[in-house]
Amino acid sequence: MENGNKKMKKTASWKNIIGGDILATDFFRRQTKLLVLIMVLIIFYIHNRYACQQQLLELDALKKELTDIKYDALTRNSELMEKSRQSRIEDYVTAKESDLQTSTEPPYLIRND
Repeated sequence: MENGNKKMKKTASWKNIIGGDILATDFFRRQTKLLVLIMVLIIFYIHNRYACQQQLLELDALKKELTDIKYDALTRNSELMEKSRQSRIEDYVTAKESDLQTSTEPPYLIRND
């Protein structure tokens, strides 16, 4: 008879767990504040991890954008250097049929003593 009674208790306890009646026991009523605190901490942890992942994704996107901008600046700098070479400027001036000419004398320094 005791074996049958134990099976009834196991079945009843399983039924209590599934039905949620276990939450009404004295143990869970005494530990309500602790359980609420644990739930709040779990929610905070999940939110913190999600926010961190979002920031990492944004950081990766910004790094990629920075690399693209650096390459663009390097390209523009090399184009500017190409266009500002003396031979290019001389070609541009002669193409416009200007009277400007390249100086044949070196520059000299004026000193104030």
